[in-house]
Order: sequence, then structure tokens, then C-alpha cells
Amino acid sequence: MPRLITLLVCSLFAIKALVLIDATGLWSDELYSVGKSFQPSLTGLLEMLRNDTHPPLYYIVLWVWGQALAQTPLTLRLLSWLAYLAGAALVVRQSAAMTSLGSTRTAVSVAALLMICSPYPIRFSVEGKSYALLVALVALSWWCRRRWLEGRGAAWTYGLSVALASLTHFYGAFLFAAAAGWDGWQRRWPLARAALIGLLPTTLWIVYASTYLFSSRSGSWIGVPDFALLEDTLARGLGWWPLPRLLVMLAVVLLLRRRGLTTDGGELDRSARWRLLDRSGLIPSGLMVLAVVLVSFLKPLAFSRYFVVLVPAVVTWLAVETAALSFNRLGRRLLAVMVSLLLLGWWFHSFREIRAGGVREQSNFRAVSRLTAGMTERFSPRPRLFNLSDRMEGVSQVPWGDEDELDDRLNVFPAPTVIWLAASGPEPVMRRRLLPLERRVRQAGYRCEVRSAELANARVLLCTAGET
Repeated sequence: MPRLITLLVCSLFAIKALVLIDATGLWSDELYSVGKSFQPSLTGLLEMLRNDTHPPLYYIVLWVWGQALAQTPLTLRLLSWLAYLAGAALVVRQSAAMTSLGSTRTAVSVAALLMICSPYPIRFSVEGKSYALLVALVALSWWCRRRWLEGRGAAWTYGLSVALASLTHFYGAFLFAAAAGWDGWQRRWPLARAALIGLLPTTLWIVYASTYLFSSRSGSWIGVPDFALLEDTLARGLGWWPLPRLLVMLAVVLLLRRRGLTTDGGELDRSARWRLLDRSGLIPSGLMVLAVVLVSFLKPLAFSRYFVVLVPAVVTWLAVETAALSFNRLGRRLLAVMVSLLLLGWWFHSFREIRAGGVREQSNFRAVSRLTAGMTERFSPRPRLFNLSDRMEGVSQVPWGDEDELDDRLNVFPAPTVIWLAASGPEPVMRRRLLPLERRVRQAGYRCEVRSAELANARVLLCTAGET
């Protein structure tokens, strides 16, 4: 693909993501990021994170970011968008640096399109979570490791980047523990030692937060690995219908090999391919996936969105392998059609959930906060999330209460004339969570009517005193 067209397409995707950065309300995990990071003090933040599933670096960075700019949904997601661009730039440079056979321009184009336009990076580019920063730091680590292997870098820079990546997410620690094992197996002791030293801060954090991390509450939402895990992970990277799409892409590649592909430019030989697998980080990435999946049958750890940690190595490998291929005119045309269709599908898939008026991860806390702004006597099965949503939306600061607080309020004379009940999430879950509160107010003589008929993934009830 010509460089100008690649630049134009990537710019359209990146700018579209930026335009939609505040198009949807914060979903539950993003609101938890708000609750963890937008604290008055750094000491309070660290104490809160002692009872959290993730290591602290992202939340510390977010705290500093919020102190420097503002603590708003826009700044929360803007940090991820900037990290998304930084990670893409690192992977593009890594791919160009590793292309020894074929067109560097092709490697750059493929890496840029995959890092900026594919659903995985786009999905996390405007989400207030650690994944975009994790990708950038993993890409930096593979960059430093490759430079050391080429005799142009220092092991301590690799160790420092490993420390940053592993303190951002535990999958970063898993990944570079696998890399340390692999480099040790290959007798690259300085690299293995640098990675192990880089993992020490995360190890100390695990000790600090061990009471929560080794409890049954940690990762309780993660299930045992199954086929759905594979399908969901592929869907995040490829878009809708990932397995049929993958089969079609493989069929096109096989067709091009038989009819449209020439090897006059020289494909990678066995030694070059092995070197690419090693230096791109794909071998350690594969070892990490194998270890995580096996361990997950005992203690579930494998979660589809966490596998975004694989993106830098996979994209680099694909970009360099593609750059080594040489196509005749028919092959280039067929390839251009396939890439165009893929990008078109990515455009609709990537922005489907983050479009204006849409909801993300079946959460619609923003709509509830705005609907009940200025009201009192509000209760929910998840009051903390609604309180955080109110804070981010700048609406009523009268706090939401839970079921126990609702009972207490109903026992105080005079009882309120109006009570608001609300929940957000998938429809069956939302109704189930709200049912105990609704039953309680009806038993107290209130009549409830739905006030959220036009809202997706939100249920708001206005209950007034009177006969049921």
C-alpha cells in the first residue's frame, strides 16, 4: 500500500477515535479506574490498590495526569489515546528495523495499519484502562531487547522497561517472566538477569497486596479456558465472525502462493524466520500464553482482553513476514481488495460500541446520572459506581444508597414521598440486581413506574408513596 494512502487511512482511524473519545459514558471498569486513581492523595491511592487485582503503575500515572490536567472522563481516556499512538509508533519502528529482506515501506504500512486500525488497539485507545499503556511499554521492552541482541543496546534499559510493563499489568509480568526463562534457556544471561531484576518491583507489590491477590475474590469473574475464550480473543483482533474471516484470509494467502505470489524477492529462510520469531518476542509470547492457559485450569487467569499484551510481538512478526513477500500484478490487486475489505470491516466493528449515543460493555451509568440529576432519595444495588458516575458527570452530589440504606430510610419518619431506584448492565442481570430493592419499596406501599424506557442497558424506577 502506498505510504500516502497508509498515512491517510491511519489518520482517519486515529482521528475518528479521538473525536469519539467522550461519545459514550464511562462503563463500570472505567468508573473503578476513577475510584482508584482520582484520589486526594497518592498515599490513599496506594492503600486502596492493596485490595485490587492489578499492579499500581497505571493508576499512579493516571493520578499524576489528573492532578496536572483535570479529573474528567475526557482526560481519563486521552491518556489511553496518547499511549495508543506511542505504542503504534514503537511497533512501526521495530518492524522497520527488523526488515532485512524485502520492502521496509511494506513493513511500515502493515505494522501501522494493524496497530492503528485493527479492533484491539482501537477498542482500548479511548478506554480509561491500562491496556493502551501496557501495549506501549511492552513494545518498548521488545525494542530494548532487540537492540541488545544486535549489540547496540544496554541490558539495563530492557530491565527498566520490563519493570514498567510488569507494574502496569500482571500479564506484563507473566510475559517477561516467560522471556526471562527463554533467554536463560538460550544462555543469554544478561537479558535473563535484567528481566528478573525488572520483575522484582512487581514481586514486592504482590507481597504487599497478597492478602487480596491470593483470596477467592481476586479474578473471580474469570472462567476456566474454553473455546469461547479463543473466539472472543480472535474477535477482538479480527472483528466480527473471526474464525470464518480467518479461514477466508488463509484461503486467499494460499491462492496467492499458488497463483499470484512470486518468490523472486526471496522469502525469509529458516534461520531468518527463527531469528524473527525470537527477536520480535513472539516465542516468549507463545510460551506465556501456553503457561497462562495451563495454569488457568487450576486458577483461572486467562481473560480475552488481557491478551492485548501479545499485540506488539504479533504485529511485528506479521509486518516483517509480509514485507519479505513479492507479488505480481494480479497478486497485488487481490491483496489490495482483501486489505480494503478488511479495513472496511474494521471501521464498522471498531467504532460500533463507541459511536455517539452508543453504550459500552452494556453499561449506561451516564444516562442514569443525567436522568436523576438533582434528585434525592436514590438507591441502587451498585451505589459506588453511580456515585462515581455522578462525580464525572458533574451532577447531583447527594449520594446513592444501597439496599441496607434503603431499609434504614424507610424506617425513618416521615418516609420519603418519592424514591428513585436504578441499575445499569445487561438486561437480565440488571433486573435481577434491582429486584430486591423494588420488592422492598413495594412492600412499603410505593407504586413504581419505569422512567427509562428509551435507555439501553439502564433501568430507572420512580416509586411514589401510595397504594400498590
